[in-house]
Amino acid sequence: MMRAVVAIMIAVSGYLVFEFGRIQADFNIIDRAHERQAFENRIEKLESEILSLNEQVALLETHRDIDRGAYKDVESSLVSLQAKIQEQSDEIAFYRGIVSPEDGNSGLRVQKLHLTRGQAERSYNVRLVLVQSLKHDRKVSGNVNLIIEGVQDGTTTSYNFSQLLSAEKNSKWAFSFRYFQDFDREIVLPDGFTPERIKIEVRSRTRSISSIEESFSWATSLG
Repeated sequence: MMRAVVAIMIAVSGYLVFEFGRIQADFNIIDRAHERQAFENRIEKLESEILSLNEQVALLETHRDIDRGAYKDVESSLVSLQAKIQEQSDEIAFYRGIVSPEDGNSGLRVQKLHLTRGQAERSYNVRLVLVQSLKHDRKVSGNVNLIIEGVQDGTTTSYNFSQLLSAEKNSKWAFSFRYFQDFDREIVLPDGFTPERIKIEVRSRTRSISSIEESFSWATSLG
């Protein structure tokens, strides 16, 4: 009798766990659908705003040709509008890279890498944006390593991220996200070193999500 009761309890517990998991999964699917729709709505709104801005640009260009006296004011407005169009186009490209990348591939990718000069001599700020494309059913976690390749004293040389930090900086570079995550890091180049390429290694610890490596020209990454 006791064995029968225990067996029934185990069966009931198993069923309840199954139902809870199924309900939880349904909620996750609904949440992801809402989040994806929010990205697509944002893209649609930006596209509409760009269309309106393009119309304003066309009108200003007509006025510029007609009224040379107000040339400077019109030209300034044109530059401002074109900068805003470019900014919104970049934002559209960013969201599309998450929900519907052009190559149709899912998984990790480097969406943006941008370098700017720091305040100290030979220091640089690194802006890195990672995204997970198409599939967002789970968070992806792992670590980033940055490698700078170049020439020092006539010899091909490379430095890891940990070698490019000031003494007080933490060399650990972890990530964990479902859609995207951006980072700002500062590095300092050794004296006599001329950088040529920057390589990003994104090591995934999440099962079924592959690690990636991407390489970029130092010159084209530097803003």
